[in-house]
Amino acid sequence: MTQIIKGGNLPLSGEPMRVAVVRRSGGPGAPEVDAAALLVDASGKVRGRGDLVFYNQPVHAGSGVRLLGNAQGEGGVAADWLEIDPGRVEPSVDRIVVAASCDGGTFGEVADLYMQAVSAATGAQLALYAVEDATTETAILLGEFYRRNGGWKFRAVGQGYASGLPGLAADFGFTVADDAPAPPLPRGLPSAPPLPETAAVPTAVPTAVPVPQPVAVPQPVPVPEPVSVMKTDGPVPAAVAPAGGPAMPSNSLPAGFGPEFLYFEQSGSGSEVIRADVPIPAGFVVVDVVKEGDGSLEIVTLDHRNHDDKTVFFSWIEDVRGRGLADHHGRAPLRLHVKTQDEWTVSVRPVSTLRELNGRLEGHGPDVLAHTGDAVDLVIRHRGDEDGEGYFEIEAVRPNGKRDHVFSKWDRGRGTVPLTEGPRLLVIKASGGWSLEPRQVGGRGFWSRR
Repeated sequence: MTQIIKGGNLPLSGEPMRVAVVRRSGGPGAPEVDAAALLVDASGKVRGRGDLVFYNQPVHAGSGVRLLGNAQGEGGVAADWLEIDPGRVEPSVDRIVVAASCDGGTFGEVADLYMQAVSAATGAQLALYAVEDATTETAILLGEFYRRNGGWKFRAVGQGYASGLPGLAADFGFTVADDAPAPPLPRGLPSAPPLPETAAVPTAVPTAVPVPQPVAVPQPVPVPEPVSVMKTDGPVPAAVAPAGGPAMPSNSLPAGFGPEFLYFEQSGSGSEVIRADVPIPAGFVVVDVVKEGDGSLEIVTLDHRNHDDKTVFFSWIEDVRGRGLADHHGRAPLRLHVKTQDEWTVSVRPVSTLRELNGRLEGHGPDVLAHTGDAVDLVIRHRGDEDGEGYFEIEAVRPNGKRDHVFSKWDRGRGTVPLTEGPRLLVIKASGGWSLEPRQVGGRGFWSRR
């Protein structure tokens, strides 16, 4: 039996193999999948930078492991091919770990994902493992070829990582400086073989292993819980702050971007006016929202005449957790008009507590992020609502209050846009799940695809 389930293993002859990471593409805007291999020693760690075989480093110098490339088939089927010759693997290598990474989405959005090993000489199937339980992972350890009693065996692993290929590789001791240049690509790489016969059409996978049904759009990835405090109608110091002190900064925004203060929280049901009875100096503040129910919720500031002024937050999402941005004048207490029929909790806190865009971030619905670094290319993925529909927009707010349109899109999809040097506040309006990933301009880093 060459088809195995997660956790299963089987013996191998030790002959040269070709290993395919097969999936069905979802068309334009679908996640991009890449295969990789790590060579690890008996301690479970790589011995150095050269022990990773991936898109920027497709050939291992000392062992018979190389990445052949990608092949496309009918019906959107695609396969990345690796070549592994156990007889040429260095004695100090105990295992060859085969993994896949996902760019522009998660593996929950990748249909019919499986790994297949075939004989390099005859094409006969040696092992097949179908992944059936992927959700929010951006990298998966599919399986491993390992030494046992003088021979080789294969084990189906199926372990997922939300931190992508860098996070997976780090678990095996692989680290590289953020600014390290990518290794030069070798010349004369062989072309990828055609798709394996069982991968030409997904339904042709042997019936002993059921083909994973197309995966529906994954459940939204929740935004991290708001800072935990007791619900009250009065001011409460942030849980991350010393008692009686302001919230501790969690980003590197300059001090003048927004004031520090004891943050305020209030809960209610239905429409209500909130008066933040805490001293809040002038500047930008974060309005953190938790709403329970399936109706809409809108929050607007009130002007000195008690009229609705500027919209801070709006969402139709059921049981939404998100945040908006208010520009407080500081001349009087901040007042917010909450408009909804549902139960809610609203807190006002400093912009210094925002998440910082210094790596890949995920969210669901409206949010505000801090961007303080260099100019980057921003890779955007919008998953939309449960039907893949809805609106997505990003505005970059400068310290002087000027707002620059960065990106907007109806319905699910992806894009890459330039983002100028910080500091900036990124205000996100979204109807569903999304992810943002900053990439160095020029793409010269080790992990940047070339």
